[in-house]
Amino acid sequence: MGTKSKLEYIWLDGYKPTQTLRSKTKVIEDFSGKLEDAPMWSFDGSSTEQASGGASDCLLKPVALFEDPARRNGWLVMTEVLNADGTAHSTNGRAGIDDDNADFWFGFEQEYCIWDTDHDRPVGFPADGFPAPQGPYYCAVGIQKAVGREIVEEHLDICLDAGLNVEGINAEVMMGQWEYQVFAKGAKRAGDETWVSRFLLERTAEKYGVSINWEPKPIKGDWNGSGMHANFSNNLLRTCGKQSVYEQICKSFESVIQEHIAVYGADNDQRLTGAHETQSIDKFSFGVSDRGASIRIPIATVENGWKGWLEDRRPASNADPYKVAGRIVETVKAASEALGG
Repeated sequence: MGTKSKLEYIWLDGYKPTQTLRSKTKVIEDFSGKLEDAPMWSFDGSSTEQASGGASDCLLKPVALFEDPARRNGWLVMTEVLNADGTAHSTNGRAGIDDDNADFWFGFEQEYCIWDTDHDRPVGFPADGFPAPQGPYYCAVGIQKAVGREIVEEHLDICLDAGLNVEGINAEVMMGQWEYQVFAKGAKRAGDETWVSRFLLERTAEKYGVSINWEPKPIKGDWNGSGMHANFSNNLLRTCGKQSVYEQICKSFESVIQEHIAVYGADNDQRLTGAHETQSIDKFSFGVSDRGASIRIPIATVENGWKGWLEDRRPASNADPYKVAGRIVETVKAASEALGG
């Protein structure tokens, strides 16, 4: 009898306005550890808002494979959802990304809140009322400021053990709010790694009896919201060396504000108010080192002779990184082609 491996198939359901993660385990013998040997599978789409009961089968197409540090002989299989005829399901944002040559590089800054489900508020918040105003919590040290670190550290270790390219973590501006950063070459790969990192965070939180809140404005009032800033570049941005090129690409985003906001996360209007390091949801601006702009031009890009990347600060923490990347690729490709790049 061969060695049995546990493959955890992960996909996105059809819930609106925000898709959520689903997964189930397939046990197979003598798995090679190669993506091409992970078999196609299926699931009941009528239970995930992706099919009717009379024709419920949807397919799971493996697209990325990672080791599962929590399971002996375990693997994490990120998948795309297909219709029974093999075409991309309408909920499949990954299939629509036009970046097969991996010209685009993405770095997602994923913010989130660790949530106390007993009191329905971030961990560290008192059961009634609020903690001291924000200010001392960002990148903080100490039990009265940085709450939930054991979960964050365990999640980081698990991500790295799985082979995900997580590049850092930090406590964020609101108590109980944290961030990690994922970088990948290729828009699809960046989405794969960000979704699997979310899956691992949800699973880690289960152990501690808390949940993860992905809402863009989990606490109303004078508190920062949660975003998923999208840092991006293509070959033109990495090599052009011209301020004028950067300005033209930034300006190209202004005419498609609504197209971007449509895939930048539900309830993002509660976060993009023009306060708390955001631009208003219906306005567009860009600037060097401007964290109140729609798109920030990092000072590192300028100091490197206008060779580097841009940061779209509008995506919410609950946005689908596939759809965010796909929309950015579309806009930047059109601008690059107009510039002859």
